[in-house]
Amino acid sequence: MLMPKRTKHRKSFRGRMKGTAQRGNTVAFGDWGLQALEPKWITNRQIESCRVAMNRTFKREGTVFIRIFPDKPITARPAGVRMGKGKGNVEGYVAVVKPGRIMFEVSGVSEELALKALRKATMKLPIACKIVKKDGGEK
Repeated sequence: MLMPKRTKHRKSFRGRMKGTAQRGNTVAFGDWGLQALEPKWITNRQIESCRVAMNRTFKREGTVFIRIFPDKPITARPAGVRMGKGKGNVEGYVAVVKPGRIMFEVSGVSEELALKALRKATMKLPIACKIVKKDGGEK
C-alpha cells in the first residue's frame, strides 16, 4: 500500500476541496490519462486496485504512471465509542483529488489497449472520470 515514509504531523485537519486542480491537470508522462471530474478522497487501496487492473490488462507491456499519492492521514474512532475524548487514531491515508486532476497515465501500448485499461481503472474509482489524450484531445 502507498503511504508516506514519514510525516511532519501525525494527524491532519480534514480541509475542504474547493475549486479545480491548478497543478497536475495535463498529461505529462504518458500518451493517455485518466482525469477526475469530481472532488473526492482516493484511498491508497483504490489507487493500488487501479494499478493492478491496468497492469493485468497490459500483460507486462506498457507503463503506468501514478500521478497521485496518498499523503493525508485519515482518523477514525472505534465503533461504539461516545462523543468527545479527542481525535481518533490514524486509520489510513488518502490522496485529495480535485476536478481536472490527472490521476493515472499510460504509455507504450496501442490506443485500444490503453483505453481498455483506463476504463477498467475508472470502474475501481468512486468518482466520475474521463479519458484524455496527451495533446488535449478527449476520448
